[in-house]
Amino acid sequence: MSGVPVGLTRMKADSLSLRYRTAFVTGASTGLGLAFTEMLLAAGIKVWGTSRDPKRLPVRENFSGVALNLEDGAEAERIFFETEQAAGGFDILVNNAGFGAFGAFAHTEFSVWEEQFRVMLVNTARLSHAGLRGMLARRRGALVNISSIAGEFGMPYQATYNAVKAGLSALNESLMYEMHDTGVIVIDFRPGDYRTDFDGSVRRPVQGAALAADEVSTTRMARVWKSFVAMMASGPPPAHAAESLRKALLRGRSSTVRTGRFFQAALGPFLARFGSLSLRRRVQERYFGL
Repeated sequence: MSGVPVGLTRMKADSLSLRYRTAFVTGASTGLGLAFTEMLLAAGIKVWGTSRDPKRLPVRENFSGVALNLEDGAEAERIFFETEQAAGGFDILVNNAGFGAFGAFAHTEFSVWEEQFRVMLVNTARLSHAGLRGMLARRRGALVNISSIAGEFGMPYQATYNAVKAGLSALNESLMYEMHDTGVIVIDFRPGDYRTDFDGSVRRPVQGAALAADEVSTTRMARVWKSFVAMMASGPPPAHAAESLRKALLRGRSSTVRTGRFFQAALGPFLARFGSLSLRRRVQERYFGL
């Protein structure tokens, strides 16, 4: 298929397309969203992918770009319904769009955190609500909400990102029960660090004067940022996450999928389940150099 990476063309066109015909992917221009898009296209599924700037979207056969900004929930919902009608319904909805914000919670204007809650939790839930209505009417489909391992192992100076992702996981867990025996599945997809441009797009809002005067805190914050950037740079490629999602969709059942490097995808969850909370915190402190 033109424009699809060679590594993805090995997938049989009928593997997923026997079950799914169409997909809607938010945040499809870069990183994991682009990898998910290319995986679905390689499997023979028509994809409608979104970006705030449609010029950044790929040019692919069976791909349609959609301009969508999650800052306006009502408008995003309108665009989704309009696109869904034109597509004849979506069998897969991947809610991937979002952004990171790095800063000290108390020393950053609350409007920054409020926007992150609205865009990444409230309006993602709104699109989930919209997508499920069509899937339930057709009694088939897959809702995939991209949460994060950060919802289990919170990252310093990204407090609302952690909270948003934990909230999405809680939403997904509840929806799994509600969708039981409806023909619709829910996948709570929890990636760890991947080699994307996420760290380059993380917003770093202006910090308050009180923080700037605190040399100990600013040094610690700089150390955490350095650790965060290093972890992102050393993570697996986005195609690894796309393969994890492909396998989850093929299983055809609601599930929680943790994916990433071994520590995050396997050892971390084991620690979360069987380790004490104090041990988890000590591991996190060591992880971020605190």
